[in-house]
Amino acid sequence: MLVRSLKKIGNTPSLLWGCILFALLIGIALLAPVISPYHPVDQNMSALLQPPSAKHWLGTDQLGRDLFTRLIYAARTDLKIMALAEVIPFCTGVFLGMLAGYYGKWVNTLITLLTDTLIAFPFYLIVIIVAFISGAGEKGIYITFALVGWIVYARVVKGLSASFRKQEWIASAKTLGLPNLKIILRHLLPNVLPQAVVILMTDMAVLLVAIVTLGYLGIGIAPPTPDWGTMISEGQPFLSTKWWLSAIPGFAVVYTGIALSLVGDGLADLWRRK
Repeated sequence: MLVRSLKKIGNTPSLLWGCILFALLIGIALLAPVISPYHPVDQNMSALLQPPSAKHWLGTDQLGRDLFTRLIYAARTDLKIMALAEVIPFCTGVFLGMLAGYYGKWVNTLITLLTDTLIAFPFYLIVIIVAFISGAGEKGIYITFALVGWIVYARVVKGLSASFRKQEWIASAKTLGLPNLKIILRHLLPNVLPQAVVILMTDMAVLLVAIVTLGYLGIGIAPPTPDWGTMISEGQPFLSTKWWLSAIPGFAVVYTGIALSLVGDGLADLWRRK
């Protein structure tokens, strides 16, 4: 089974390269304490704004902190938040989408009304309101995405579930007297899950950009915790002389987005061939 799965991945170039790029990123993030001899918040006032060298591979920032160390520790921070912030929206959106598509009628009307109401509010406005109430940091990001992140999954899964509801295998399950919840979880869920996972990959890239944007605006991860958005913001005053302070964390964001997009496209290609 494992050999067959690996062979399928190997036959899908976008999925293969996406997995390689993302696995490399995760490996570097997990091994950050082993890879770097420095601590991400340690300051060295005698080595401010140093260029890349053998001692500091990517140089140092305005507080003398090793830029490479902060970059890989920021990967740990942002990837962890990105993954955890998707759990509740993904599960909620898929489940509500299946309910709306399977039952239709007033259930569909209620869930559609809820999604249309929430989507009318600009995302960053909700973030600012939540950050004002709960304070900047991870908590506000989790709350915001729990509130609005499920919408994209619900809308797609609702359409898929509505089309599957008319299939003969759903009618057969009803004829056998299976409870609706059992039909939804055992028969409908496996059929909508592949498309939901493809959307998950794309949404994780969007979520990462949002996390970085919030860090850049100062309402995301609180300093001195390393975060790519904060690093971009802190390097902005030195763009004309030390451009790499902002460019390198920006490249890390682009790299991660490309990896996730390749995985999503590869999974879509893989499941289309089934």
